[in-house]
Amino acid sequence: MRKRIAITMGDAAGIGAEITVKALSDAAVYDRAVPVVYGDRAPLEDALSFCRLGHLRLKEIHSWEEASGQYGAIEFFDAGLLRAGGWTYKRNQAGSGGASFQYVVSAIRDAVEGRCSAVVTGPISKEAIHMAGHNYSGHTEIFAAYTHTDKYAMLLSGGGLRVIHATTHVSMEEACRRITAERELEVIRLAHRGMRLLGCERPRIAVAGFNAHCSENGLFGSQEAEAIAPAVHQAQAEGILAEGPVPADTVFCKALGGMYDIVVAQYHDQGHIPIKLQGFRLDPGTNTYSSMSGINCTVGLPIIRTSVDHGTAYGKAGEGRANEESMRDAIDAAILMADNLESGV
Repeated sequence: MRKRIAITMGDAAGIGAEITVKALSDAAVYDRAVPVVYGDRAPLEDALSFCRLGHLRLKEIHSWEEASGQYGAIEFFDAGLLRAGGWTYKRNQAGSGGASFQYVVSAIRDAVEGRCSAVVTGPISKEAIHMAGHNYSGHTEIFAAYTHTDKYAMLLSGGGLRVIHATTHVSMEEACRRITAERELEVIRLAHRGMRLLGCERPRIAVAGFNAHCSENGLFGSQEAEAIAPAVHQAQAEGILAEGPVPADTVFCKALGGMYDIVVAQYHDQGHIPIKLQGFRLDPGTNTYSSMSGINCTVGLPIIRTSVDHGTAYGKAGEGRANEESMRDAIDAAILMADNLESGV
């Protein structure tokens, strides 16, 4: 059975509407999904125009029961928050930031209430949602708050590499404080769960060190001995295939070489840099990405949530040259995870 997939449009000032309509211009999406966009008519109409997708049309619906999932008609819920000329491309603004927040909240509500099988999120601007009065550091924290989830983590997948984060949108100083044995074990368990939802039955998990050279037996820090190693030992006792701490300067090479299925990264850039090196390719001649693959999942929620693995890309917004590959990847991952969840994983 085709899965009902909610797609939030993202910030209208960025590339969210564009990559959404481009992704839904592929008929193959409709073979496995009934996608419905949460957004506003005006930005979606604009995107269809500058992307030259005149063979597609918008179809407003008012309930999931009206969704038919027929290719050629992009079905959407109109939030009624943005009118033509009501936003400016390429800049942070409270109007589009607040609207993007409401799209997400509406999709979460419908997923929690069982109206759809998964939520796929387009890119939002943290600054813009803050301008609108919503003090969250990103999608992950919004989903956690609105699903009342305490134990969750960000899982990224792209270019044959998968990474889950012990800490994300915090300072390095705060990340140091958050590396505890309890958090490490929690994330190892979430890595195991997330990989099973992505179709890996017995995932091999590497836990990266936090300090250089895994602290050289305490010369450079204590996180490895006090937090990471004890958590790995407990996970192993639970039957999880975990190893670590593994030095961060080699662990991703080992994962790409096939030794591990996923890496637990200790902080934001430790995990994001290798993922984006694998999934993103920039053409310096055109200053556009020839490849922008990869997804972001929030693991631990009571619902399935996947996302593009990039931001609003204000520099190219409104021009029709954004790459929709990551959006397609996120839709495919949402369908896969929803299928596996339904099968009892």
